[in-house]
Amino acid sequence: MGAYSNLLTTPGVARIIAAQLTARFPFGMLSLAFLLHVEHITHSYGAAGAVLAATSVGQAISGPLTSRWMGQWGMRPVLLLTLAVCVSSLVVFAVVTMTLPFYMLVGFLAGVSVPPVQPAVRTIYPKMVNSTQLTPLFSLDASAQEIIWVAGPVITTFVGTQISTVAAILVAATFLIGGGIWFIASPEVGRVRIPRSKRSFGKVLTRPTVLLSTITGFLLIGTCAAVEAGVISAFGDGSPNSGFVLAIFAVGSLIGGLALGHLPVGPWALPIRMAVVVVGIALTSVMPTNFWWLSATLLVAGVGIAPALAVMFAIISSSVRFSDTAEAYGWSGTGQLIGAALGSAVAGIMIDRLGTLGGLLVAGGFAVLGVLVPVIFQRVLPDLRGTDASPLADTEPVPVQAS
Repeated sequence: MGAYSNLLTTPGVARIIAAQLTARFPFGMLSLAFLLHVEHITHSYGAAGAVLAATSVGQAISGPLTSRWMGQWGMRPVLLLTLAVCVSSLVVFAVVTMTLPFYMLVGFLAGVSVPPVQPAVRTIYPKMVNSTQLTPLFSLDASAQEIIWVAGPVITTFVGTQISTVAAILVAATFLIGGGIWFIASPEVGRVRIPRSKRSFGKVLTRPTVLLSTITGFLLIGTCAAVEAGVISAFGDGSPNSGFVLAIFAVGSLIGGLALGHLPVGPWALPIRMAVVVVGIALTSVMPTNFWWLSATLLVAGVGIAPALAVMFAIISSSVRFSDTAEAYGWSGTGQLIGAALGSAVAGIMIDRLGTLGGLLVAGGFAVLGVLVPVIFQRVLPDLRGTDASPLADTEPVPVQAS
């Protein structure tokens, strides 16, 4: 834990972590809030899954595109524009009663305008700490973000079931406004300038490490999305139990990230961490609607999530130039969001047919593939034990603006 305490005493690190977590907090609420809202109106998990899929597809499109824009126009202009559009879309989604196609359209607009906070902050990190602190910082970031998934579902479930699903979405929009402004106003956002990439759009995906991380992230987040849909179906949209179980799932990830995040990243680190997720998900099928069993097994599954994400962040950072890091993280986020879209959609269909077990079986399938892919392509995974995980240097000086 000493590595983490040293990080938090580094000037600006604690503040930027807190700001970006607050800005991203709504996205621990919105999937569940959209699911509850649309299911309440249409009485169909399949319809709700379709809306989540449309939203995630919008985010998938925006991820690498807005991340690259930050290198062309600067972080703050892009963040401000997307923040304004996203908040407006959420308000419309909440207060206007629509048919399913229009919910999908507005959900897509909300997704395509999500502020690129995650690529921005992970591009900033290497400029805030020395090379030996970078991998622990990625782990701390991946662990801390589980606060989003611990508190977000609980708040959403409580507000959505005890007040209204409209209120749940508006609460998320309020967090987005406050957190987004705080992050945009952070000195580091104005101080670090991402240089314009000289490579064509999408070229960074030819890096095997970026592509492998994108695919594995797609499978990991697809697993989580299917678990979320399955848990909601297990207890119904009127029970707070689903929020508590999903919070425990996130607590497992937080525990895993803090316990394992400081370990060196070897070439087998990613498949081993993904295997932990498989074990926990497989056990859920024994008693898929039992609150205590789901809580215990998803706690186990969660232990592998943050450590796996930290490995993905580190291997991307170590294999691309600084000017390409934001776009690389954007593509990684796109993979995760496509996984969320497909995981939610397929789980929703299987839940309508087989009940809760169907959603958990979908989660298990995604998780197994999440182990097999890095095992099959293990040779492209770098050995970062004792090496620098910082981005490769660009051939020209990186401008740093005075705050």
